[in-house]
This record gives sequence, C-alpha cells and structure tokens, in this order.
Amino acid sequence: MWFFEASLVLLMKKVEVMDYHHQMNLKVRDYECDMQHVVNNAVYQQYLEHARHEFFHESEINFAQLAKEGINLVVIRAEVDYKSSLKSGDDFWIGSNIQKISRVRFCFLQDIYRQSDNRLMVQAKVIGTALNHKGRPFAYDGLITMMNQWR
Repeated sequence: MWFFEASLVLLMKKVEVMDYHHQMNLKVRDYECDMQHVVNNAVYQQYLEHARHEFFHESEINFAQLAKEGINLVVIRAEVDYKSSLKSGDDFWIGSNIQKISRVRFCFLQDIYRQSDNRLMVQAKVIGTALNHKGRPFAYDGLITMMNQWR
C-alpha cells in the first residue's frame, strides 16, 4: 500500500524543469500533424531549428550577415528522443541551452514541453560548427562570446 501512496505523491508533485538559456512558446498547427493526429516526427526538428535561430537572433548573431561574410553555422549531428506526442492545438515551449564541446564545435541541448502540464515531449542534442568561406570548421568569435555569456 505504501508504494501506491508514494507513487501517487510523485504524480501529484509539480514537474520541475531545468533552467534554460533561451525559451520560446509555440502552438501546434493542424497541418503539422500526420494521419495519427499527432505532430509528425520531422516537424519537431523544425521546431528545434526555429528555437535555435531565435536564440541566435536574440544573441545578436545574424545568419544573413554571416552568410554574406562566407560564414555558415551548420548542424553536423542531431539526436532526438521522442517521449510523447503533441497534438493539434497544443501550446508548448522549447528550452535551449548551448555549450562549447571543442574548439570548433558547439552543442545545443533542447527540450520541448507541453504547456498545459509541463510534460516533457522531446529531448534533443544538436551539434554544430561554423564553416568559413572555404567550407572548413573554425572558431567563430560571435559563438565563443555567446557561449562564454552562458557559462
């Protein structure tokens, strides 16, 4: 009996979420859902990318200007763990953290939570790098400054 009571207490506790360097809110649109009436797995990648772009924008990193200068920020690896499914009309939020993992690579740790109950829906680890005008990885000063800000 005590096991059932302890489990019930755990279920009733408010979900604790970690602190994030950046957060943004979105809402699921009908056309993002598949025949099973849940968000298609590929759409989550778009949500995550949108959050990364907003994070960069708010950190004053301008993709268009970088491209003109021959600098491209690119994803080289993405790991996505799907925990549960969002449905049409769900409000949700994305939390993003960034960290340096080598001289030329950075990592975004991103989570998607359903707004109504703060349920974790997706966890992602996205690794990227900056490419110079020759297509070679390099340590872009703007990213270094951004990551130092979040240590």
